[in-house]
Amino acid sequence: MTLKPRTDIKANTFENETQAFVKTTGFREYDARWLFGDEINLLGIQALGLGLGTYVQERGVKPRIVVGHDYRSYSINIKNALIIGLLQSGCEVLDIGLCLSPIAYFAQFDLDAPCVAMVTASHNDNGWTGVKMGCQAPLTFGPDEMGRLKEIVMGGLGVEKSGGSLTLVEGVQERYLADVVAKTKITRPLKVICACGNGTAGAFAPQALRAMGVEVIEMDCDLDNTFPKYNPNPEDHEMLVEMSKAVKEYGADLALGFDGDGDRCGVVDNTGEEIFADKIGLMLARDLSEIYKDATFIVDVKSTGLYKTDEILKKNGATTVYWKTGHSYIKRKTAELNALAGFEKSGHFFLAGDIGRGYDDGLVAAGAILAMMERNPGKSLSELKSALPQAFTSLTMSPHCGDEVKYQVLERIVQKYVDLHAAGGEILGRKILEVITVNGARVHLDDGSWVLVRASSNKPELVVVVESLRSEDDMRDLFRKEIKPRLANYSEIGKFNQEI
Repeated sequence: MTLKPRTDIKANTFENETQAFVKTTGFREYDARWLFGDEINLLGIQALGLGLGTYVQERGVKPRIVVGHDYRSYSINIKNALIIGLLQSGCEVLDIGLCLSPIAYFAQFDLDAPCVAMVTASHNDNGWTGVKMGCQAPLTFGPDEMGRLKEIVMGGLGVEKSGGSLTLVEGVQERYLADVVAKTKITRPLKVICACGNGTAGAFAPQALRAMGVEVIEMDCDLDNTFPKYNPNPEDHEMLVEMSKAVKEYGADLALGFDGDGDRCGVVDNTGEEIFADKIGLMLARDLSEIYKDATFIVDVKSTGLYKTDEILKKNGATTVYWKTGHSYIKRKTAELNALAGFEKSGHFFLAGDIGRGYDDGLVAAGAILAMMERNPGKSLSELKSALPQAFTSLTMSPHCGDEVKYQVLERIVQKYVDLHAAGGEILGRKILEVITVNGARVHLDDGSWVLVRASSNKPELVVVVESLRSEDDMRDLFRKEIKPRLANYSEIGKFNQEI
């Protein structure tokens, strides 16, 4: 195998078995994602491992690395190819086997290993693979690290060294579950739907929730790497609908849904209504700010504007900082500002201080939600939600836009909004107050409503969210009469994955 990967190899060819194949588009802002076979082969994964080990040692970090994999039919083979590359680079590899991403992050602390490489496609459809990486717990790579890793891998700059070793480590999963459960003890009777979409979380989430003290009704918790019903993604409408049906059928107090690698948590309340993670985050921030005064919270730009205006957060001296969407960005900002928690609308929760280690963990988030209900024994989850100021926020909607062009297209869209603001323009009769461009364009209107267009960091898509403080119909109009027709002007933008 030559050290420098090619970018143009086809499947089922001699070259595919003898040369590394890596498409450059797989190196995302904060992790790596490829369509296995179409965009990377096993030798390409090996080259990634060699490049990662080289980068870790270039950084002067001890080359001791935790490796795990999610439950997909090809993940263990991809992990083994990655391990070969890491061994070539001279790394000490600790293979913890099948696990959730947060178990791999936990293992960095548990095994005193500064580095991690978790083989997972997260919530992406079957066919995708990828690696979440870090070399400074609890942080994962951001654009600078990913950029340098890309240079090393694609430039064939990996350095082979002797001294690599592989240890198969058992018991981490059990210690992780004990650690998570120790943070939460529920005494009020709660019936909880545990929805896993047949993904990896099914092996861990039901037993964790039961140990916290709640009655658990399992929903698609048997592991099945074909994902026979739907993709395990609690942000997708299809999974949320099934969670809602289960809540109503069983008279449950709430449903908790987990994505393919268990680092995200989705919530449906006792009435069957989904509560998006930014609103759950606001409920948690209200609850936690009563205990931890003057706390700082980090939220992503897709999140509701209510954090800035909430009276309870103001009363408790809380500070809210809006930051770039992406688990690596929010995680890093949470650590940088010593924040109590970070919330991302996609369902990543970063609990720190006394309540977590700062990385995104769906089960820790679930425990925090249950603890909030424990501290409010006379209230249902829907009643806690109803206590929030009213805002009508859309689903996250993603029109297709190729990885090669999405940032250039987004730049043109952002400029259009910036120019519209500069010209004193309006959207549906409302003046544009500001355009926040830290991550795409978040366009704030004079009544508190806003629209957002940004690029997905891990898929060939743009991302759209809208929020109205007027009504649900107005929220739909912000999408249908503003965003959708505006994006229709760009030939590079395709169909939406879902629409309100």
